[in-house]
Formats: sequence, structure tokens, C-alpha cells
Amino acid sequence: MSEAQITEWLASQKQAMIDLLREVVNIDSGSYEEFELQVDKLIKEGARYILIDLAQAPFVSSAGLRALQHIFKQLHSLHSDPNLNTEETKQGIRAGTYKSSYLKLLNLSPEIRTAFETSGFDMYMETFNDLDTAIASF
Repeated sequence: MSEAQITEWLASQKQAMIDLLREVVNIDSGSYEEFELQVDKLIKEGARYILIDLAQAPFVSSAGLRALQHIFKQLHSLHSDPNLNTEETKQGIRAGTYKSSYLKLLNLSPEIRTAFETSGFDMYMETFNDLDTAIASF
């Protein structure tokens, strides 16, 4: 196997490990618990990389943002970078130099993007408008 073939095979293996959540509707006080349970189940079943497509969700409330924070913390605690301790991660988040390797978001509406940026979530979670680019970012 050539180096290029090995690289392509590794990329396909990683892509197969990405859980893509689609058809997520508004995440608010009435739905965030069900959303968290759905993602918690994926994580318990071994999900390592999660991409959440919010194309069908024009709105995410503060409860929805808390749910995303919960998912981030779950994935980070299970798969944290062994080269970074908790304080280094926090410093990276504050500086905008740390981005989650495990949780990414796709197709944010303008309203969700505004809430996301206002609350500072964009400092440590990457967002994408293109599925292929989002998958390649893992």
C-alpha cells in the first residue's frame, strides 16, 4: 500500500466514525432534554466524533446552548487531549486557540449563529456551512 493509499484509508476510517445528527429541530426548553438523551446514548454507544446539522433548526434557546455545552463536556471528558491539561484547555478556549476535535456544528441559521457568537461558543466549537468541509475538519 502506498502512503497516499494509507492516508486515504485512514481518512475513510475516521469518516466512518463520525456520527452525523440530522433533522435536529429547534432546541429549546421543551426539547433539549430529549436531544441530550439522544446524544448521550450515542456517546455511551461509543460515539467519538459528532457533527450536528442544524439546517432544520432555525432557533436554539439558552436551554439548547446548555445542551450543546453538556455534549461538549461529555465528549471532552471522555476523549480529552492527553497533551493538554484542563487549565491549558481553558486558556486555549479563552484565547480562541482551542477548538473541539469531537463536536462540530453544521448549517447554523443566522439567528443561531448570532446566539452562538454572542455566548462565546464559537471560541471553542467550529461551525461549517458545507458537509464535506465539516467532515474533513475532524
